Amino acid sequence: MIRKVRHILLFLCAAGLMASCVSNKKMIYLQGAKDTYAVPQEIQQAFEMTVQPDDQLAISVSSKRPELIQPFNNNTLIGSGANSMSGTNTANTTSGVSYFQVDKQGNIEFPIFGTLHVGGLTTRQVSNLVQKRLIDENYIKDAVVNTKVMSFKVTVLGDVRNPGMQTYQGERLTLLEALGKAGDLTNTALRENVLVMREENGQRTAYEVDLRSHESVFGSPAYYLQQNDVVYVQSNKSQRVKGSTGYTWISVGSTLVGVAVSVISLIIAIKRS
Repeated sequence: MIRKVRHILLFLCAAGLMASCVSNKKMIYLQGAKDTYAVPQEIQQAFEMTVQPDDQLAISVSSKRPELIQPFNNNTLIGSGANSMSGTNTANTTSGVSYFQVDKQGNIEFPIFGTLHVGGLTTRQVSNLVQKRLIDENYIKDAVVNTKVMSFKVTVLGDVRNPGMQTYQGERLTLLEALGKAGDLTNTALRENVLVMREENGQRTAYEVDLRSHESVFGSPAYYLQQNDVVYVQSNKSQRVKGSTGYTWISVGSTLVGVAVSVISLIIAIKRS
C-alpha cells in the first residue's frame, strides 16, 4: 500500500515539474535570439514613419534672410511638445516654424503654396517637397526645411498591467517598447498571439505576433508601430471572472486536489506509525 502511495506521489511530482517547465517556456520572450544574434546582423526591416491623417506636423524653414521666412512662422502651437521646434536664430540663419493638422485627405494648408498633399510621405520627403518648391519658385533660394511629427498615439488593451492610450513624441516606437510602457504582460497573458490592428490608406489590417519567437517579433510588419495602432493581449483560459462557472470549477478542482494530497499524506503517516 505504502509503495503504491509513493508511486502516486512521485507521479504527481513529475507531472508538476513537467507542467512547470512547459509553462515557463511559454513565458520567455524572443526565444533563440541570443544564439541567432550572437554575431551582429544587419537590420533588414528599415523603418521610416509616414504622415497619416490627423497627424500634427511642425515644418521649420531656415534662411539667412529673416524677412523671407516670416510667412512660414506660425506660432500657433498644436498639441503638447510643439514648442520643441520654435523659431531660432543661429549662425546668421533664422528659422521659422509652422504647425499643421493633417486633414482626413492627407492634406495641409501651407503658406503661399496652399494645399499640399503630404499623406503617405515620410517627414524627409515632406521636407524635400517644400524645400524644392521654395527654391525652384524663387521664394527662398537658400531654404533649409525640416519636418517633424509632433506626436502620435497607440492603444494597448487586454492583459497588460497598465492598459490604455499612449501618446509618444518621436518617430519610432516598437511593439516591445509599447508593451513596456504598458507595464509588460501579466502572468496570465498569452505571449503567442498578440494582435496588432492597423488602419492605413483606408484599409484595416490585423497582424499576429508571437512574442516567444524572435523571428515573429523582428520580422513582423507590426514590429514598428504606426499612428493609431491598437495592440491587444489575450488572457489564457485559466483567467476567469470570479463568480463564473469556469472559475468555480477551477476553484473546486484545486480544493479537491489539496484534500487528496492531505489524505495520502495522512495514510502514509498512519501506516508508518
